[in-house]
Amino acid sequence: MTAGFPDKIRELVSFERLFAIIFLIGFFVRFFALDLKLFHHDEAIHAWFAYELITNGTYAYDPMYHGPFLYYVTAGMYYIFGQSDLVARLLPALFGAAIIPLVYAIYRLGYLDEKQTLIAGLFVAISPNLVYFSRFLRHDIFQLFFTMLILVALLYYLDRGKLRYALIAGAAIGGGMTLKEDMPIFLIILATFAIYLLVRRHVRFPPTWKRDLVAGIIVALGVMVLFYSSFGTHFEIIQTGWIDAYNHWVAMHGMCRICGPWFFYVILFLLYEVPIFFLAVFGIAQFLDRHNPVPDWIKKIRGFFDREEARTFEIGDFGPDGRWVPWDKKELFFLFCIYWLFVSLAAYAYIGEKVPWLIVHQLLPMILVSVYLMTKKKTFIALAGCVFLIMMTWHVAFVPADINEPIVQVQNSEDMRDVMKLIDASDTVVIASQNYWPLPWYYRGDGWDKMRFYGQIVDQPTIYSVDGDMVITHDQDSYESLEGYEKHTFKLSYWFSIYDNEDRLLEYYFLRDGKMGSINIDIFTKPGLYEEAGVVPP
Repeated sequence: MTAGFPDKIRELVSFERLFAIIFLIGFFVRFFALDLKLFHHDEAIHAWFAYELITNGTYAYDPMYHGPFLYYVTAGMYYIFGQSDLVARLLPALFGAAIIPLVYAIYRLGYLDEKQTLIAGLFVAISPNLVYFSRFLRHDIFQLFFTMLILVALLYYLDRGKLRYALIAGAAIGGGMTLKEDMPIFLIILATFAIYLLVRRHVRFPPTWKRDLVAGIIVALGVMVLFYSSFGTHFEIIQTGWIDAYNHWVAMHGMCRICGPWFFYVILFLLYEVPIFFLAVFGIAQFLDRHNPVPDWIKKIRGFFDREEARTFEIGDFGPDGRWVPWDKKELFFLFCIYWLFVSLAAYAYIGEKVPWLIVHQLLPMILVSVYLMTKKKTFIALAGCVFLIMMTWHVAFVPADINEPIVQVQNSEDMRDVMKLIDASDTVVIASQNYWPLPWYYRGDGWDKMRFYGQIVDQPTIYSVDGDMVITHDQDSYESLEGYEKHTFKLSYWFSIYDNEDRLLEYYFLRDGKMGSINIDIFTKPGLYEEAGVVPP
């Protein structure tokens, strides 16, 4: 009886069960209260385009709003489940969660051991950025899934040489290319590393690789043609779309529309992904240590994490070529991950547009690098670091209030819930402002019939002639007063303001509070509307 108890415990906490629990955790935090927060400004626009597609059948590629994949699959969700914030976010959450089992697929091929797989899967499951942007209707989480699927399919192809894996990789490349214009960055990383492997003869490609490459390219191009041509209705995009995309994003890079320093994403890593960042730095040091002679002080640091393992490395692994260990497939995999990480960091540091969602394309390789050589102490540090990750994930994803965080960029304020209650209680609403999103999404279809839309400030006689129950203006371009109306100011959208917090950065780091930047709207209402709507004036 006693002897069997430890075996039962080991069975209960087996590797497969632990990984399944990690997947369920990742699934839960992506789907729980998925419509807790209002749509971000960009989410509302993306949801609106998908709505136009499903209701009017109108869509043509515009590089400003990225590729067509998101709009078609979201429109498909509307067709099946109806239109709502929750439905629009279901696929981002699903694609984000699906990255976790792809980590397990890499383990099945022998590129990760059990400890590395569990920690990498856990990091993907609870990372603040990966969770936040899996609950967010943008292209990046879809693109990240396809990035991981390409990598897994190619690893399986190298290992098993089957055509089907080349076709899966081709389909994933096509999917990624129909999402965002920065997908070629990862494809260039793959291509240049493949050339390195061929030149150094580190791997042997299957004898049918040329045939399989052509087949994969055909599948990728087929997916791209289908989506970019809007399934045959806009074939001109096949000829002009890539030129338009290049011209648009080169112009955006030169314009510096949303600028930031080259180390912008490093700051975000230190705000949200601290344990992953530092474990990745140490993982790179471990990798260099194993493959190159190193000074004694680095050996001491390595020894701190696991003295037994440090001694093991020093016995018999130092070969005649001066390397610590041979280049087996695991070492080559981590070499690729380090290369992927450094090129991604460099590329996004160079690109002029600095926006928080682009961090996910750098975070995924960082997670894989961070689990290199998971010694006992390193594993303990990783698990302890998960406390920080969970706290940050809770803060950015599950606090139902406006939060002073760079991750939100330009998020629609929770104040708008009260504004929309007032709109719901009104028969006629005048919008005399160029700042009005996300209202077109929330009052799509017949809901827009009550709106009298001007898009800018108009003279007061025009307002009085409409005699609306409610008037919306930008607070910087508004009326001092309107006869017969009471006036209050609400936040439309908000963002983290470095200028209001630069003198208290250390305090801000720990408290995550302080003044935010915002776009505000003035709301003019007829007497009694607040009581009818059940809203307390601000």
